Amino acid sequence: MNRQVALVTGASRGIGRATAVALAKAGFDVAITARTVKEGDGRVLPPTKDGGEESIAVAGSLESTASLIEEQGVRSFSVTMDLLSRDSIDRALDSTLAEWGRVDVLVNNAIWSGPGMLDRVAVLDLEALEKAIFANAIQQVYLTQRVLPHMIERGSGQIFNMTSSAGQVDDPPYGLVKMGMLGLAHCASKGAFHRIAPILQAEHAKDGLRVINLDPGFTQTETMTALGLPTLGAATPEVTGEVVAWLARNVDRDEWNGRTVDTHVLCAELGLVEGWPVPG
Repeated sequence: MNRQVALVTGASRGIGRATAVALAKAGFDVAITARTVKEGDGRVLPPTKDGGEESIAVAGSLESTASLIEEQGVRSFSVTMDLLSRDSIDRALDSTLAEWGRVDVLVNNAIWSGPGMLDRVAVLDLEALEKAIFANAIQQVYLTQRVLPHMIERGSGQIFNMTSSAGQVDDPPYGLVKMGMLGLAHCASKGAFHRIAPILQAEHAKDGLRVINLDPGFTQTETMTALGLPTLGAATPEVTGEVVAWLARNVDRDEWNGRTVDTHVLCAELGLVEGWPVPG
C-alpha cells in the first residue's frame, strides 16, 4: 500500500478534525492525536480566570474522527497526545512511525487553550502565559524537530502550521479583544510559532521540504460553542481543512513555501467549500 501518511495533531474536533477528514478524502492515511479518546469524555475549562474552575462538556473525540476517516476508504491511527507532555509527543510520533513507517505530511494544529488564554494583560497569570508559549510554540517546534530527519532522509515532506493573524500584525481584530475573545497569551504563543515556516524554508530549501503557515481566521469550533462564544459570521472548520488538503495534493504549487496562506481567501478563490464565503 503506497498511500502517503499525514499526522494531524489536535484532531478530535474543530479545524484538526476537519483537516484530518479532508486529507482522508484526498487519499492520505491519517494518524491523529488529541487528549480526548472517547466521545462524551471531552471537557474544556473557561479560558479566563474569572470563568470559574468547573469544566464544560464539549463534543469531539479521536474515536469519532477515526470513524470519519475510515469512511473515506483509508486507514486511521489514533494516539493520545498532550502538548504539555514531551513524553506523550514522543509516544505519538514513535507509535505512528512504528505503525506506518513514515510521516509525509505534518499538520501542527493542536494548541493548549486553558485558563488565562483570554485574560486581559492586567490580570494575566504569568504561569498561564508560560504554559501557552511552552505548549503552543516550544513543544510544536519539538515535534517538528522529531519529524524533520525522517522527511530529510526521504527528500520530501510537507509541514503545515496553524498560526493566526493575531500573532503577526500590530492591528489585530481589536473588537474581539474588547469582547474578551482574544488575549495576549493566545497572540504571543501564535506569534512565536509563526516564525517557523520562513526559517525552516530557508534552512531546508534543498531538502525537498515544503513548510506553510496557515491563518484560519475566525472559525467556529465545538469548543467555542460549548463556551457560548458568539459566532460573528465565523467560517466552519471545513474551510481551513479543505485548503490544507488541497495544498497537500498540489505539491507543485511552490509559491506559498515559507509563507502564510489566508485559508478563508484561498478557499473562496478555489471554491472548495459550498456556501463559502457566506453571501452578502
